[in-house]
Amino acid sequence: MTADELRSLITAGLPCEHITMEGDGRHWFATIVSPSFEGKRLIQRHQLVYATLGDRMKTDEVHALSMKTFTLAEWAAAQD
Repeated sequence: MTADELRSLITAGLPCEHITMEGDGRHWFATIVSPSFEGKRLIQRHQLVYATLGDRMKTDEVHALSMKTFTLAEWAAAQD
């Protein structure tokens, strides 16, 4: 799995205003900004992202994914 493939999977299932992906092919770190995160707790945000990956987490195509998730307002505030 490449960073571009992983980014494409996530953005296909979740509207993203911003997404960065870093990793070595098995262990990944993502920063994701989505309006879908509005009003959601951290675990719910992560569940939304994991849902876009389907069985790829279970089959070890994506071994590990750490992420920081932001709403649009949270991201704007973090940029100041």
